[in-house]
Amino acid sequence: MITLALSKGRIFDETLPLLAAAGIEVLEDPEKSRKLIFATTQPDVQVVLVRASDVPTYVQYGGADLGVTGKDTLLEHGGEGLFQPLDLQIAKCRVSVAVRNDFDYAQAVKRGARLRVATKYPLIAREFFARKGVHVDLIKLYGSMELAPLTGLADAIVDLVSTGNTLRANHLQEVEHIIDISSHLVVNQAALKLKQKRLRHIIDVFAAGVAQTAPV
Repeated sequence: MITLALSKGRIFDETLPLLAAAGIEVLEDPEKSRKLIFATTQPDVQVVLVRASDVPTYVQYGGADLGVTGKDTLLEHGGEGLFQPLDLQIAKCRVSVAVRNDFDYAQAVKRGARLRVATKYPLIAREFFARKGVHVDLIKLYGSMELAPLTGLADAIVDLVSTGNTLRANHLQEVEHIIDISSHLVVNQAALKLKQKRLRHIIDVFAAGVAQTAPV
């Protein structure tokens, strides 16, 4: 059995066409089911739904043979024990710094203020601010990042940004771009040896799909 780890949302939806190209279709809509393991049109392939931040861990320790996860998650995880053959160029967004509209971020940085920064990406944030020579106290949060500056918990947040609509709706503004993000295919290194033929086929089909959609 080949087990593929995915998370709900954009990554799941944008992986479906790549799976279809490999002749793999999920037999149920996860949005209409409480199941966590789904059969596919290939009897030897199943999909498991896990939290986005857990995908690399499931693949690393063999709970799944392969998975699709964002570069942000990979950077936080470290990528240990994972073969990373492909940037799938899906679920694109960016990691950015955002603050309240009335907070003068540039002036705070210029005068060397120590900033409180809320984020679910402490490693990315720590490295970014260290490169800039900005002193920060990091506050680890798991959701509703936009609340942190609004309640006074933090001066700034480091979070994923796609359209920026959520920031604007909460009177926040993007002030620094840290890194562009897309989703990557990751494969368990032991599984790649034990199930090489089947996994290589999936990797090759995914690669062909990425090449077809790449800008000329």
